[in-house]
Amino acid sequence: MKNELIVDTLPPEAVEELREAKRVLEHHGIADRLTELIGAPITASLKMLPDIAEKTVYSAIDKSLNVALDVAMRTLGDDRGGTDTKKDGSGPTSELGKPRLLTHKLLAGLSGAAGGAFGGATIAVELPVSTVLILRSVADIARSEGEDLSEIESRLACLQVFALDPGKKSDVDDDTEFGYFAVRAAMAVQIRDASQYLLKNGMADTTAPVLVKLVSQIGKRFGVVVSEKIAAQAIPVIGAIGGALINSYFIDHYQDLARAHFTIRRLERTYGESQVREAYGAMK
Repeated sequence: MKNELIVDTLPPEAVEELREAKRVLEHHGIADRLTELIGAPITASLKMLPDIAEKTVYSAIDKSLNVALDVAMRTLGDDRGGTDTKKDGSGPTSELGKPRLLTHKLLAGLSGAAGGAFGGATIAVELPVSTVLILRSVADIARSEGEDLSEIESRLACLQVFALDPGKKSDVDDDTEFGYFAVRAAMAVQIRDASQYLLKNGMADTTAPVLVKLVSQIGKRFGVVVSEKIAAQAIPVIGAIGGALINSYFIDHYQDLARAHFTIRRLERTYGESQVREAYGAMK
């Protein structure tokens, strides 16, 4: 009864949006999606790779996130996308503000086709391309949910999406906030410090400790997803078509996470962070 009362402090439409966001953020990891696609469990770890391959993948992840950070800081605030938000800040109203989900998905599929055709050898080239395409799509979604991408914190919130994969269903405890809010809380200091540094110094020094720490923390969680993607693409029968399909799943997964993430941020701007978080935690 207490949980129901907490949830009822929000309007019914906000409750439904929040419930759907929680479903995505807590119960739908990429490993589960790839298992559905391929028909066999995806169990992967970068530590299982030969040392030289592991180093290549970690290097590709680090490069991808650094490129994504550079893109986020230099270009995401340039194109407003025509989004018109409601006066109360609760959401987009303009058709021009709709995110271009299919366009980015098709481009990611083309990038993944190379990975499927040539295997893990292409990861150093393919992953940065896929990561930037995902970031562009995430930014489109953020903008459509009323985010002001001229603000550094909003751009870093786009980058934060790469750390939001909830893991396998068996790893998630439905009675806790293990996934989404735990990640946000863990990254709050890094986001704040990086925002302050970038406001003062811009991207003049990408090796600044605050930026390295932020990228490293995101990379730890993004690396788990990348290892599962590589494991799926490494299956001999996958080929170019399968690689394209896997990459489409890859970007689709992050589009879902972004939509949920920025829906919650919009609700927080409208109803307050504490109220939204309490309602989220009370939902079964």
